[in-house]
Amino acid sequence: MNGQLSRRQFLEFSAATGAFVLASSQGPLWAQERIAIPEAERIIVTVITDNLADATRPDVKIAKRPAGAVSVLDGAMHAEHGLAYYVETVVGGQSHVLLFDFGTQISGVLRNIDLLKLDLRKVEALALSHDHWDHEAALVELMKAKRTDFRQDLPLYIGEEFFVGTYSKRPNGQIQTLSVVPRQDIEALGLVKIVEGKTPTPIVPGAYFTGRVERVTDYEVIAPNFVAKRGDQYVQEQFLGEQALLLHAKGKGLVILSACAHRGIVNTLKHAQKITGINRIHAIIGGFHLTGAKPEVIAKTVADVKAMNPEYIIPTHCTGFEAITAFAREMPDQFILNTAGTKYFIEA
Repeated sequence: MNGQLSRRQFLEFSAATGAFVLASSQGPLWAQERIAIPEAERIIVTVITDNLADATRPDVKIAKRPAGAVSVLDGAMHAEHGLAYYVETVVGGQSHVLLFDFGTQISGVLRNIDLLKLDLRKVEALALSHDHWDHEAALVELMKAKRTDFRQDLPLYIGEEFFVGTYSKRPNGQIQTLSVVPRQDIEALGLVKIVEGKTPTPIVPGAYFTGRVERVTDYEVIAPNFVAKRGDQYVQEQFLGEQALLLHAKGKGLVILSACAHRGIVNTLKHAQKITGINRIHAIIGGFHLTGAKPEVIAKTVADVKAMNPEYIIPTHCTGFEAITAFAREMPDQFILNTAGTKYFIEA
């Protein structure tokens, strides 16, 4: 099968390598036995799109920048306020690919996919971190545009309460929806099967969703402008279903891909360590949602991440200029500035 597992083989493989169970049916969702993520001999994370493009940025450490084209304009990468990943794991000599989040502007996302020569025929699963426009807006149009490339009945993994709607309360009191892809639009494609999970879930061999992230820090507080509708009332959004992606690099430790980390990037890292039993963190890539955060919150976040001593720290998307520069200043040997189209190569 071209080195790929059938769905049945994958499920059997996941069970054999330690899929989680609840410790107590009455306990909290994070009271779980540890999950055993299969070690990947190779991980390649391609950032399809992100907030920053830089055509002159050199390769550095594990980061390889997009190759130039014959024409400078023809090879220019698209950047936007959005995030999308193409993730490949190699487990037991077999390659597996998933898409994690889908960005915003379909024309730009398609452009980058083509420039990067990403093979969508290899995609075995789709995964959405949370129901916000900057992570999901291009999903349906991408599936339509590349319909003949995608396999039939692809699983689309989401977290709990994904389609209930999430909103932002503006300073003038106006309520603005942040959800732009209705469930019926996805189902109408006839290409995907939606899989909702509340607990850590295998996506492809070597990659797991976190499940609900336990909040343990006292300073990572969800901004009050994020609200959810319950009945006729708008209440504080908790982002219970937001997912990060966990990978296990052979001999190196965890690789953690965050989307926005609304429940806190430190909470996300601690949760990953707790449910896997792996303290060593090789790379942290993603949005940390520190744009506009108070200086003391940024300082505490950087200090706690630094104490975990990851090999690489790669903030993206909604991390914000102030936090990005703080990570660069405090963790210069580990810091990498991300740009749209960058590939990260992690090998045993």
